[in-house]
Amino acid sequence: MTEATGLRRFFSKFICCDADDSTIEYEPYVYIPANSYSYAEVTKITNKFNRVHGKGGFGVVYRGVLNKQQVAVKMLNRASIYNIVQFTKEVHDFVKVRHKNLVSLIGYCDDGEHLALIYEFVANGDLNDQLSGKFGNVPSWETRLKIIIGVAQGLEYLHSELRILHRYVKPTNILLGENFEAKLADFGLSRSSPTNPDIQASNKIYVKPGRDPYLHHQYFNSNRLNQTSDIYSFGIVMLEMITNQPVVDNKRESPHISKWVDLKVAKGDTLEIVDLRLNNDFERDSVRKAMDIACSCAARAHNRPSMSQVVIELNECLALEMARSNGRTGETTQTQ
Repeated sequence: MTEATGLRRFFSKFICCDADDSTIEYEPYVYIPANSYSYAEVTKITNKFNRVHGKGGFGVVYRGVLNKQQVAVKMLNRASIYNIVQFTKEVHDFVKVRHKNLVSLIGYCDDGEHLALIYEFVANGDLNDQLSGKFGNVPSWETRLKIIIGVAQGLEYLHSELRILHRYVKPTNILLGENFEAKLADFGLSRSSPTNPDIQASNKIYVKPGRDPYLHHQYFNSNRLNQTSDIYSFGIVMLEMITNQPVVDNKRESPHISKWVDLKVAKGDTLEIVDLRLNNDFERDSVRKAMDIACSCAARAHNRPSMSQVVIELNECLALEMARSNGRTGETTQTQ
């Protein structure tokens, strides 16, 4: 049997002789790796692509059903993939990855011109949808902390265990499950970071990006990414989550959110820029600490904390908020 590399299917054609010494030509043997689907199968899974779930930089996402389970099928544009050989190898590897804060890659399709990824379906949209109030209520401070802790845990796993970068940390790539547990999407579209920190390996991004405000401007000068690049993006997402302000607003005294927050914090206005829809229903020290964490993540690269440290400190923020909530519940009980 021919070995498969990445998503490619390999064909072998053989000739067999029967007892009558006549030659029989059989159909080519097709090696299909586990979790590999043909385009015909993908068409069936999506019911002929009749239900669009979303659109992004990588392609259109369709809802589908596979083995009686809802799935999300992302049809990719081959032209947008920076390095198709490396990409297909990584996708093959990431089918095996399972973590509670990463969207599970169930399978893939690499059939002729068609390239697709099949993911678990995540029920509650993305962080951008939730912060915008698209589904009604906006998340409480406690819920926001739990979401961002999940994101941090997912990144910590990518950096520490898999030694890869995410590269696309932004609210639209943070999906939320039934209980609002965070799941990072599109992590399988990353390129492995070097195992030896002394090796300056190329970490060019796969998809040719625009001027992405979630990426530090240093990237556009060097065209290289590392773990601190993900940490910067994470910090920007945190600032957006805390303030409910756009990442870039040319009407502000400083358009980019990181610089704008720095100005406000320097003036002592930390709590004044917190999302007004929270109605001050939060533990102030918890918010201040979260703001400090976000700012440190968005600071100069050599001053940024590791994701392991971020997870520890965010759990301290949550403990402060939970203590407030528990105390308030106790007071209510005593009053009754």
